[in-house]
Amino acid sequence: MNPAQVAAFRARIVSGQAALEAAWHEHRDSDAMLRGRSALLDGVLHDIWLALALPAQIALVAVGGYGAGKMYPYSDVDLLILCDDETGDETADEAATETQSSIEMLIGLLWDIGLDLGHSVRTTQECLDTAARDITVQTALLEARLITGNETTFADFQTQFRAQLDPAEFLTAKRLEQAARYAKYNETAFALEPNCKESPGGLRDIQVIRWVTLAAGLGSDWQALVEAKLIDSLEALQLEQVEIRLTELRIELHLLVRRREERLLFDHQEQLAGAFNIEAQGNRRASEILMQRYYRNAKRVTQLNVLLLSSIAEWLQPDQHPPAVLIDEHFQTLRSLLDIRDEAVFQNSPKTILECFRLLMARGDLKGLTPRTQRALWRARGRIDEAFSEVPEHRALFLDLFKQKHLIRVLRQMNQYGILGRYLPAFGRIVGQMQHDLFHVYTVDQHILQVMRNLRRFAMLEFAHEYPFCSAL
Repeated sequence: MNPAQVAAFRARIVSGQAALEAAWHEHRDSDAMLRGRSALLDGVLHDIWLALALPAQIALVAVGGYGAGKMYPYSDVDLLILCDDETGDETADEAATETQSSIEMLIGLLWDIGLDLGHSVRTTQECLDTAARDITVQTALLEARLITGNETTFADFQTQFRAQLDPAEFLTAKRLEQAARYAKYNETAFALEPNCKESPGGLRDIQVIRWVTLAAGLGSDWQALVEAKLIDSLEALQLEQVEIRLTELRIELHLLVRRREERLLFDHQEQLAGAFNIEAQGNRRASEILMQRYYRNAKRVTQLNVLLLSSIAEWLQPDQHPPAVLIDEHFQTLRSLLDIRDEAVFQNSPKTILECFRLLMARGDLKGLTPRTQRALWRARGRIDEAFSEVPEHRALFLDLFKQKHLIRVLRQMNQYGILGRYLPAFGRIVGQMQHDLFHVYTVDQHILQVMRNLRRFAMLEFAHEYPFCSAL
């Protein structure tokens, strides 16, 4: 391909992206932006494929985010060049050498026209072998989409990939991967410069839900989960809303810095607030208002992520659970999780909200809450108002929490479900509130809980060696 043709393709991408940006600033349609960039790249790659006359037996496949048709302004372009087993055989004849040369020419050209490329060249069998060893590759191939090339080669790959995929194992692997990712970000969505893609509560948490539903054969949209009775229509709407907020934020971040960037750095927060027409209020900066909205959105994302992954796990293996064990008239244990016996219990008897958390602390055999208990807690949070905290029995229950083990873990859960901030309205006002300085590394509510954690460690003998004077006091 001559230099003029290369320049023409590069100009086509530049002008196409400029048009998408102009449309974004006018209409702020995130779906149009993401799918528009995918369509732009599809057209360019298809025409380049034809111009180079690539061998008929191979296929050009979009994978990862590109495969899903959701390309952010500066995301890299993930491609798989899929060969049939004979083409990929190193012992093959001269035709295989020519194919390899053609592929090298294609990859070089894609770099020349300005694409930030992530690519692999594999046969179907190599894809299957790699996916079996690497959950990241398996996830990327889950959303594989044919751009151009041999349809039979791609269809054969899809058939074999689906036959090999075990939805339950995939879910387990994604949960482990998510736990490792959370650990990398200190198990919190509330760092002051979060990664809007990878941090807890970021876009990756929503993508994990979508990948698991795809692997389970439940489709790729939230309405499919409603039809499968894994969520209700309100939760589907919430999923759509939290995803749109994060998507719009990430698009604006890419356009602001003109490169692939996912960190909401202090340097960008004020300008991002301006892009969303957020203005300062009183002694609060516009950036602080933006970030409080982000943290509250992140909190809901993590709630929905835990709820959906637990629900899908139950859906995938409905017959592998022991019977429930009764605790009292309101609660039971189910698979080492605390479960409500009546879905309306929190609405009908609000004090059971606090009793739920006290049980969770007192019972060392409980690992958490069942999906329906999580859902019921979130829906019942409105039952906690000023009158609730004035009831002596409720006050006694709340104070009793401070006598139990694992206090901070439970307070964090109460904060996660919007209960702590309703019981203590002053605390509710600082949930997600940041301080725009480098001394405080968490939001105000998380900073307070961290201080309480440290104070609690002073009173525990096993940590006396850390700060002996404080422990002695």
